[in-house]
Formats: sequence, structure tokens, C-alpha cells
Amino acid sequence: MNNSDNTLSYGAGPTNQPLLNQTIGDCFDQTVEQFPDAPGLIACHQGIRWSYREYQQQVDRLARGLLQLGVDKGDRVGIWSPNRYEWALTQFATAKIGAIMVCINPAYRLYELEYALNKVGCKLLITAAQFKTSNYLAMLNELAPELAGQPANSRAPLRLAKLPSLQYVVRMGEEASAGMCNFAELLLDPDSELDARYAQRRASLQPDDAINIQFTSGTTGSPKGATLTHLNILNNGKVVGDGMQLSERDRLCIPVPLYHCFGMVMGNLACITHGSAAIYPDEGFDPKTTLATVEAERCTALHGVPTMFIAELDCPEFADYDLSTLRTGIMAGATCPVEVMKKVNGQMHMSEVLIAYGQTETSPVNHMTVADDPFDKRTSTVGRPGPHLEIKLIDENGEIVRRGEKGEICCRGYSVMQGYWDDPEKTAETIDSEGWLHSGDLGVMDELDYVQVVGRIKDMIIRGGENIYPREVEEFLYTHPAIQEVQVFGVPDAKYGEQVCAWVQLKPGQQLTAEQLRDFCNDKITHFKVPKIIRFVSEYPMTVTGKIQKFIMREQMVAELGL
Repeated sequence: MNNSDNTLSYGAGPTNQPLLNQTIGDCFDQTVEQFPDAPGLIACHQGIRWSYREYQQQVDRLARGLLQLGVDKGDRVGIWSPNRYEWALTQFATAKIGAIMVCINPAYRLYELEYALNKVGCKLLITAAQFKTSNYLAMLNELAPELAGQPANSRAPLRLAKLPSLQYVVRMGEEASAGMCNFAELLLDPDSELDARYAQRRASLQPDDAINIQFTSGTTGSPKGATLTHLNILNNGKVVGDGMQLSERDRLCIPVPLYHCFGMVMGNLACITHGSAAIYPDEGFDPKTTLATVEAERCTALHGVPTMFIAELDCPEFADYDLSTLRTGIMAGATCPVEVMKKVNGQMHMSEVLIAYGQTETSPVNHMTVADDPFDKRTSTVGRPGPHLEIKLIDENGEIVRRGEKGEICCRGYSVMQGYWDDPEKTAETIDSEGWLHSGDLGVMDELDYVQVVGRIKDMIIRGGENIYPREVEEFLYTHPAIQEVQVFGVPDAKYGEQVCAWVQLKPGQQLTAEQLRDFCNDKITHFKVPKIIRFVSEYPMTVTGKIQKFIMREQMVAELGL
């Protein structure tokens, strides 16, 4: 697409660096040859410290074990676990044998687990024994009571009524479980016959083979399996690492979940494309452990969503930790408040922290700031289009809007997913015939291609024919000194079609009534934007990655108000 009219909201990222046209396994092995003795993986909570060469040996051992179990190219292998070294081994071993790794949310309950495994037809599931309040093994036994009647560490394929495609369950940890193999049993040493098969399989893989299925977080209903290729995620990881200017001297602290693109792509793949060390502070996020890890491991980079950085800064012992080695990292997942950015830059020494934005469907990053962007661009925007990507903002008729006007953010290029697994209808709703992925997010592009995300199309409230963007109302309500957090959404209304509803969380010790809040709004924002329904809450329904689920709030209000 050639946009000769520079007044339109169209931008394209730089193309001076060629894309990597290789598989994840080939890239990994290339990095090992370059930096064999550099630290590759450090899982602090498990006492694991591997150089790149040792990391490679462990990946290859698991790859042999999966091959021996009969995992074929294109078979789906589920991983249900918090951040552990086994997760990383599974990511790279499946990539090396051409199996498709399916990331399963560590917070899933029974019906979600059943849905995910069956939706994509997982042949094998690698699972932790438990995480936080979730006892994974008990849940699996409830879903598949047949497991109890099987011997432990048997290699006979399972036959499970509720999970017809699942033939093997592999559990982490030392204890033996009925119907399951132990992870350690799958780690096989070199073997001439197996290694010949392994080499043959490796030779048959292509960069555009599907290698990963990520379930979208489901802020809008049942999760869809975004299907991503080697080329998609390997290049996205490299681009993110390039943005952070990573090298073999960098040590990246990864407290974000691996099951999400943030951990596995912007974390693990950013590291292996640059020879940097991936450091896991713990199974899940804990602000104190993260800060202690940064100090102990002399980390140079740290990832997180804004709420993680806020929790770290608010940690009572914050001043006790030496964070002077930090330089960069990625903040993504939500808008970064200006004050938080100032503290991260100053108190955490992360002068080169970057903001990234995108969707699971774009592997995930399609916009990113760069280290020398002006401060206002690093807080009010998500940066410019990433390398080898085109971005346009369109109106409801599909026409490109003028710069400075609101439009839906659409992306085209190497990072766009193959589609949603086994869902051509939903895929066609999201990727159009010209290859543009429609994000459902609303943005505004300035004259330098910086994009500000201003809301979501699905969030838009239409009240009596007036379009109301929740984000706009939220930004105004945040100016009230008693308000800590606010979420605005539409609920059905017989007269106007929809009404504005606000869920408000107050700062500790503050008091406010709905009437007082409405008085605060009157004459300051347009009357139809003033929330008609106000609820004071102590928390919001969230996904594991910290995305607030407005559809659940809406459902609760509909039920409560009998709408």
C-alpha cells in the first residue's frame, strides 16, 4: 500500500534490518554456537543455572523424549504450568520437533481446561502438580477419572471419555501419579537411532509452520486459539530485543507469565535471539522477590505490566534494594500513568524502559517506543509501527481516517497470526481479505506516526445515538482526588439503548457517594457521559495477565438490575 496522502492515518515501520527466515530451533542453536558459555537460563526458585550450551543439552533431551513418545510434526502439546524451567524446555523442544505448543492459562478451572484441550485437540499435556490454590493433578483426575486406574509412567496411550484426543499426561515433580509419566523420564540422553530421527524431523521444518497456539485472554467471551508460526514469534522476539538493545551481556528478569506472549516471546525469544540470560524470579509475580532477584542477579532489564511496577515501587523495603544495574525493559498490557513512568525512569534506573502494544494475534507487538523517544511520547502513546509492519486507522466504513481522528487500529505484516485454530468464521471477522488484522482497539495517529490508544470499539457505549468512549469518561473520573481506579462500560437501557455505568474503587480512607460523584461530573463533562449507575467496589474481575474483564462486570449489572 502506498500512502502518498500524508494527512491519512497510515504508517509503516522500518525495513532496513531483514527478517529472520529460520525456525526457532535453528536460531537457538546458532546462538549456542555464538555464546556457548554465556548464561542462558536461570530459574532462581528452582536452583537452575544453565549456560547456553547446558540449556541446549536439556532442550535436546526433552525433544528426544517427545519423539520417542510418538509426538509428530503438527501434534498439539499443551503446557499448563507457572514459570518454571520445564516451561522453557517445552517451548524449545516442541519447536525443534515441529509440534505445536499450546499455552494453557495457569488460572484455568475445569471447564476452561476441558474447552482448551478439546478445542485444539491436544495429544499430550505437560502439567505442574499445582500452583497457588489450583491443584492441577486433582483437577485432571476429576476431568479424567480413568487416570486413577492406570499405572504410573506407562507408555500406553490413554483413552479418556471427556478428552478424546489426549493420549499422554506428563507431570512435573518427583512423585509418581497414576496414568501420568514424570517429566524427568522424558529427558533422554543421546541415542544414535533417535538422533537420526531427530535430525530428519528438524530438516523437514519450515519457518512458516504453525508452532504455537495462544488463547486470547477472553475479555470479550470464550477464548480463541491464535495460531502463530516460527516466523511470527521469533521475529517479534528479535524486534523487541533489538528495541531494548539486548546483547549477550544483558540479564532479563521475567516476572510476567510465560504462558502469555509477554513472557514467552518478549521474554524467552527476545533473549535467545540476542544471547541474553532469561531469569525467572519465581513461579508467579511477587514484588519483593522480583526486586531481590534484580539485585542478586544484577539484572539489566525488567519486564512488567504497569500494576507490577506500581507494586514494586510501593514495596515497603523498596529503598533497601540496589537496582542500579537496571537499564531497560518493557512495560505493556495497559496504559502507563505518567507518575509511574517518572519513578521507573528515576528510582528504578530504567531510563530506557519501552512501552509496547499489540495483540496476541500479532505475536504480540506491533507498536513500540524507542529509548530516545521524548518523555511525552513514552507516556501518552504506544510508539510507532514496528519494523516490517504497516498500520492504518479506519472508520466504520473501512476508510482510513485523517491523522488526529479516532479510528480502529489495523495491522498487516509478518507478525499477523495464521488464524484462529479451527475457526475460519472468527478468523475472517478479524483478518480481512487484504491481510489486515482488525484489532477492535481505537487509536489516534499523529503526524509522526505515534499512536495513542483511546479505547475499544466493543467498549463504545451508544446512548440515544451518542457515541461515548468509556476511556474518555474514565480519564475524567480519575481527576477526582478520592478515586484510585475506575472502569466505565455500557448497560442496556429501554429508553436510550444503553446507559453509562461506572465501577469505582476509592483510595484507602476516602469516602464518596454516587450523588457526590455525579455532582462532580455535572457541567464538567457532557450530560450524557455522566454515569447513571455507579457502584463502589474493592476489586475488579481480571484475567491472569491483569486485563480487566468488563464483560463480566456488564453481565453482573444486567443480572443485578434485571435488565
